[in-house]
Amino acid sequence: MQTYCQSCSMPMTEDKLYGTEKGGEKSKDYCMHCYKEGSFLDTDITMKEMIDFCVAILVKEGWEEEKSRVMLKNSMPFLKRWRQAKPRIEPFYITREGFQFVGIAERTTNMAEITNKGKIPLMWERFYKDGISEQILNLGASSETLALYSDYTSDVSGEYTFSIGKIVTSSVNVPENMMMFNVPTAKYAVFTTEIGPVTEIVPKAWSQIWNWFEKGEVKRTYSGDFECYDAKSANPHEAQVDIYIAIK
Repeated sequence: MQTYCQSCSMPMTEDKLYGTEKGGEKSKDYCMHCYKEGSFLDTDITMKEMIDFCVAILVKEGWEEEKSRVMLKNSMPFLKRWRQAKPRIEPFYITREGFQFVGIAERTTNMAEITNKGKIPLMWERFYKDGISEQILNLGASSETLALYSDYTSDVSGEYTFSIGKIVTSSVNVPENMMMFNVPTAKYAVFTTEIGPVTEIVPKAWSQIWNWFEKGEVKRTYSGDFECYDAKSANPHEAQVDIYIAIK
């Protein structure tokens, strides 16, 4: 699996690109340009300054400046160095009955999604452009759109299936370009995002959620998590989204 620096997001494709810990051993998380002998080389740099620095490099490599900046603004908060020291988000807990779900689906990883190879933005574009929700049959009573994370190979570092679609009442007549999933009954920690542009609030919330689980005692089951896009997110510029994380 491809490893990316948890400070600048550079792909570390060779051993020589890894930074070092105090004892001289290879760092598991950081590249040679950010980290040496157990310390960051630029201790005072902010995340904004790191984004500016990385954008300049990507532009020299032929990337469009605006595309590079948007990608890094959405992905940098997920990296280990920049996750907030203290979570600013707290969940409520519910148990939700299992349901059937139909939608478009792709295999991906969190690390792939912080690069230009991410599939999720293109899937959202396809979902709306191709009118996917109008193609789904046997819709349930609820009208919300779900973004489902399922079939994890391990944990946050492994592959999973990302799907966008709707809850359905039957598994028959699933469109050929879509897949059906059975989401089991589960207990969920439900995190509610801030209100704002959906492309900003959702990545920010996921960063806080990862941090919350890292620092807490509640454990995830990875049986199926989902973002719920209902009336609160009808305006993508002033949206609020509930994120359901299955827990033990």
